[in-house]
Amino acid sequence: MKKLSIPKMAISLPLAVLAAAILIFINEASYQESTEAAARIEEAQLTRGAINKLLQQVLNAETGQRGFLLTGDPRYLEPYNMATAEINQNLDTLRQLFTPYRQQLDEFDLLSRHVSRKLAEMDLSVRMRKDGNEDAWKFVLTTDVGKEHMDAIRDQSSKLASNSIQKMEQGQAQIQKTLQLARIGVAIMALAGLLAFYMYLRQTKALLDSGLREQESLQRERDFLEKQVRERTANLAELATHLQNVREDERGHLARELHDELGALLTAAKLDVARLKSRLAGQFPEAHERLEHLTATLNNGIALKRRIVEDLRPSSLSHLGLVASLEILAREFEERSGLAITTDLETADLGGSAQLTVYRLVQESLTNIGKYAEASEATISLHNFDSYILVEVSDNGKGFQVSSVGAGSHGLAGMRHRVEAAGGRLTVTSQEGRGTRISAVLPLPS
Repeated sequence: MKKLSIPKMAISLPLAVLAAAILIFINEASYQESTEAAARIEEAQLTRGAINKLLQQVLNAETGQRGFLLTGDPRYLEPYNMATAEINQNLDTLRQLFTPYRQQLDEFDLLSRHVSRKLAEMDLSVRMRKDGNEDAWKFVLTTDVGKEHMDAIRDQSSKLASNSIQKMEQGQAQIQKTLQLARIGVAIMALAGLLAFYMYLRQTKALLDSGLREQESLQRERDFLEKQVRERTANLAELATHLQNVREDERGHLARELHDELGALLTAAKLDVARLKSRLAGQFPEAHERLEHLTATLNNGIALKRRIVEDLRPSSLSHLGLVASLEILAREFEERSGLAITTDLETADLGGSAQLTVYRLVQESLTNIGKYAEASEATISLHNFDSYILVEVSDNGKGFQVSSVGAGSHGLAGMRHRVEAAGGRLTVTSQEGRGTRISAVLPLPS
């Protein structure tokens, strides 16, 4: 089979090229002849139209002339004068059309003389009517001179129009003949082209079948890989959510341990110091001073424990609600960082996990502002709509290019994952020198 492919390809390709060349030649010759015939038809149509227009203009001039002769109203001279001016222009146009054709030019010259005589006859009667020579113009009107001129104009116009019609018929016959020849030639060349194309198809069919099989195989592999990627992505998302939940559980457990165990120890130590202070009051000034310092240290430790516990698992969420917790978070961060924080918070009916998501989002955003933004002001807003809430944290810091944030930015990635796991959408908007805005849209429980 491979041995026969080279001779068949060697025959089919030159045959296709030859068929294409002959087809182009036939098409070009047909186009030239059709163009010439169409030009002759168009010229004949223009000639016929100009002749008909000339007849109409002569009739309009005669109508205006007779109206003026019979009524003496100068208004009839307006169509008469307009028609005579157009007649001269139309005669010039016809002369240009007939100039290439000697025989028809002679016929046109005869028509032009008849028109000139008709115009002279009408002009004479109009001038006599203007001069008040009643008998003269009436005599001219009653004679058959005008009719004779008009009949001569009609006869000569009919001859010229017949010549134009004959030209149109010849052009149409030429176009029909050209189309017929082109039709036969195209049919023959199409058969030759189909033969060459059939021979070519037989050589390419095996290649196409092989290509299709390879494409199907690649598509199956691609679908399999895409399925694996989707499964791995879903597994990673589930794992990330699980790790996040485990982290929150560990935070809650650690917060309870610190609150219960360490809190009890610090409180007991503070009570023991208070008892020692009461027993040693006034006896040992140096010991009393040390006990005061120890009490202050224990108070600082208790406050630090409380702050760590709140960071690990904010108890205010379950006791005071989301809005109060965000207010407390904003005030404490404002005291620690020195930033001016403005809050605009509306009450939202959210579940415990969604409240924790919003709280962690605001907490992480404030942490990033304190570390990187170099801002002096920040705003926290929470707005409640019909089916969703909108949470925004913005600052007036130095900003950054969002497109330059790499995969190593775990803070933004963690916030995005947390929001998307809750069914929401996170948007980060920032420009260098214009601050940063972090927006999250979370659905309300139905």
